[in-house]
Amino acid sequence: MATHSGGLTHTRDGAGKAAVAEHPAVRTRQLVRRFGDRKILKELDLTIAPGEFTALLGRSGSGKSTLLRAVARLDHTVEGSGELTVPDRVSLSFQDSRLLPWLRVIDNVVLGLRGPRARERGLTALAEVGLDGRDRSWPHELSGGEQQRAALARALVREPELLLADEPFGALDALTRIKMHGLLRELYERHRPAVLLVTHDVDEAIELADRVLVLEDGRISVDLIVDLPTPRSRRDTRFQEYRDTLLDALGVTQPRSEAKEAHVQHA
Repeated sequence: MATHSGGLTHTRDGAGKAAVAEHPAVRTRQLVRRFGDRKILKELDLTIAPGEFTALLGRSGSGKSTLLRAVARLDHTVEGSGELTVPDRVSLSFQDSRLLPWLRVIDNVVLGLRGPRARERGLTALAEVGLDGRDRSWPHELSGGEQQRAALARALVREPELLLADEPFGALDALTRIKMHGLLRELYERHRPAVLLVTHDVDEAIELADRVLVLEDGRISVDLIVDLPTPRSRRDTRFQEYRDTLLDALGVTQPRSEAKEAHVQHA
């Protein structure tokens, strides 16, 4: 499959196309979701490969949350049609950690897990996200960043084939977000689930994802492969090219001098 936008074109090889076709992590065909007479998703076609990190951008009202809820199978009250295929093991991560305040951190992480090794798996997951030794803490004793780390541990301890993340760092301060970006990418490289990250932050999408989609008026308008080594630097001229392309697609066009200045300030 070739992807193109704004002069940047990348193509999957034959082996990659075959893997996606035979065992996709997500597949939608002619997916429609509507609220009453209003059609939110309009015959949407999308395929996400196993282990592919995909970010989803779009203006408010474009259908991002509706698509995420459809893939998570949380939209039972929404009228829908079309084909939707997702794996059995799906985990979700939200903007707020959604830790239960009456349970200790370890009990939040392993909530719903079965088996004699559930607690051991939970402790391992907490250690992976840098919360070793905080298993007996209460959620209110953790900082906002630590709560999001615990939420990531809860999502990954289930060994998902697909991780859905709905603006998981939107409520964090800038410095904590940078740290969480590095942690999420590190955990992704280690566990390799397919990821669908919904975000409003173009830079975040480019830094984290290997593929960035733009949803516009219920359909995918841009499907862009990010061909950059990790860790990614905003000083890379290709980073800025991707950024300009996506901002243009979102209707946020900056004069080149302003874009360059903003890029330098964020680098």
